[in-house]
Amino acid sequence: MVDSVLNSESVAVITGGAAGIGRAIALEFAALGMRVVVADNRADRLTGIEAALKTAGAQDAMAQVADVADPQCLAALEQAVAERYGGTDILVNNAGIQPGSAMFGPVEAWEAVLDTNLWGVINGTRAFGPRMIERGRPGMIVNTGSKQGITTPPGDPAYNVAKAGVKAYTEALAHELRNTHGARLSAHLLIPGFVFTELNAHGRTEKPAGAWTPEELAAFFLERLKARDFYILCPDNDVTRELDQKRMAWAIGDIIENRPALSRWHPDYAETFEAFIRS
Repeated sequence: MVDSVLNSESVAVITGGAAGIGRAIALEFAALGMRVVVADNRADRLTGIEAALKTAGAQDAMAQVADVADPQCLAALEQAVAERYGGTDILVNNAGIQPGSAMFGPVEAWEAVLDTNLWGVINGTRAFGPRMIERGRPGMIVNTGSKQGITTPPGDPAYNVAKAGVKAYTEALAHELRNTHGARLSAHLLIPGFVFTELNAHGRTEKPAGAWTPEELAAFFLERLKARDFYILCPDNDVTRELDQKRMAWAIGDIIENRPALSRWHPDYAETFEAFIRS
């Protein structure tokens, strides 16, 4: 089914597509000759993106301002795509923010992160999914998660909660789609590594040596989509897949072994964790 989606016959919609990972994925799809739709809530960042996508090889391109936290806004986007192209074949719910949060910090930060990073995925899937199923065409829904939603490190609890929710939601979506009569859609969870984007630049203008570029991430993403991966776990220049797997195994081990929560960062378990990583 993958080959019947990742080709010039498909229409791809990417939210948060004006910059960073979203833009790089949009350009990868454009290079396959698709019709590519980019949505973003920053109107100024959409300037020139249609031309860039066509230059990259897109049959056609469309850019529209959309706030993923607003279900009606995404419903209007879905309708606009259907009217122009007949429907959507690939949906990438990628829009995300990371303003920072604290456990007892401003509630506005929590609301903003959950509205965009979690509800944005839910809103996008609910807006586009029904027509994608009804069309009966092969298709994909990809949701951008995070390793922070799996190992949940201390420091930014709102982001962790949102991305953990995206993981659980996408797993449930995959199960739902494969058990829905007539649905020819697959679901995928994109789990980026350290990628140098505006989201994590923090004033830096040069890419850190340990980070991937968005283009490297997008190329890896496409390769793993072709391999039909559900969990698209991305390495970077600092962290290998093997190290990611050990960190994730330790995290689930907290439950299995009944260790303290987040024992990886607990001083009583520091030596044990390091020995586990080295084993």
